[in-house]
Amino acid sequence: MSEKELEKIYKALANKRRIAILKYLRRVSDAAVGDISEEIKLSFRATSRHLSILANADLLDKNQQGLSVFYFIPLNKKQIVSRLLSI
Repeated sequence: MSEKELEKIYKALANKRRIAILKYLRRVSDAAVGDISEEIKLSFRATSRHLSILANADLLDKNQQGLSVFYFIPLNKKQIVSRLLSI
């Protein structure tokens, strides 16, 4: 992993809401934006912004089903995310 990729990941993790999102998704596998926003007690819009930052850091992936967008931790990132969250 390059230094630039690491920097992007660490910046994405530098927020308690984003850490809470990752912990939640690690526990439930995947969830819609609305469910995530309820879990972390944040507005839909703010949650979407946090999810976008995590996705841009390649820590999350998304799947659109109708009008809902579901986010999940990709298989190839689960081990990295678990390690990062255990620190």
